[in-house]
Amino acid sequence: MLDRLKLFTGNSNKELAEKMADYLCIPLGNAEVYSFSDGETFININENVRGSDIFLVQSTSNPVDKNLIELLIMIDAMKRASAKRITAVIPYYGYARQDRKTASRVPITAKLVADIITTAGANRVLSMDLHAGQIQGFFNIPVDHLYAAPVLVEHIKEKGYNSSDIVVVSPDTGAVERARAFARHLGANLAIIDKRRIKANVAEVMNVIGDVRDKTAILLDDMIDTAGTIAQGAEALLNNGAKDVIAMVTHGVLSGEAMKRIDNSPIKELIITDTIDQKNRPELSKKIKILSVANLLGEAVKRISDEDSVSSLFI
Repeated sequence: MLDRLKLFTGNSNKELAEKMADYLCIPLGNAEVYSFSDGETFININENVRGSDIFLVQSTSNPVDKNLIELLIMIDAMKRASAKRITAVIPYYGYARQDRKTASRVPITAKLVADIITTAGANRVLSMDLHAGQIQGFFNIPVDHLYAAPVLVEHIKEKGYNSSDIVVVSPDTGAVERARAFARHLGANLAIIDKRRIKANVAEVMNVIGDVRDKTAILLDDMIDTAGTIAQGAEALLNNGAKDVIAMVTHGVLSGEAMKRIDNSPIKELIITDTIDQKNRPELSKKIKILSVANLLGEAVKRISDEDSVSSLFI
């Protein structure tokens, strides 16, 4: 179905979309996406999409609301241009951390955004390392949930680490399932950091469950925002005898004092992926290395278009 497949992008992560198009050996779709002087978003599709299998690449990262609106308007434009099927490719799904009620009068924005995307006209969603797996159930349309683990695991193997010399660490109890699967692929042991969150974006590390002594600890998480959790976790691991700490995170949100905390932390290296575009940042920490998930996303797009299995990518 590659002859009917068309890949378009908004402004949030054009470089990732271009790499995906290169993998698929197709040109990136021709569309204008810009803002009027008053801030309103305008989109014009400059090619025929009638009857096409459309994939719209847009991470809802900072500026979150603007990028989300761009995605919604692109979906609406494709629907009104008679696209056969519209898949919202959202490498980083914003608002995912508000996935349940943690107090009496708070929203569940992960569900709200899912409803809005569906109402706009998306037929399915492709995303990567959602903050919580249950977000897939917030959609009333099919969701393909990818994992960056194959790319991250390959990086560790290329570094030549022996499985007996490393330990995979979950930064909290909520991420244990992800860390356990990662450890299984590497043949490594698992450890868990028990932490207590004081308030949003602030976490207090309590203790480490598992043996990390004299090992390189791979601290694994789905995202790094202000870097408080990762920095405190690294300190706790070294205090418990770890030799080095390498942090591996899918989504590099990196807001607030993140860069300063990373530079001042004992983390040896921070690996992130390109689900969020980093090129407009003034300066990245020298500890940060970016891996691309474009080929993984591109292969998933191809399989969805060809009606092949996506889950087999992770077996």
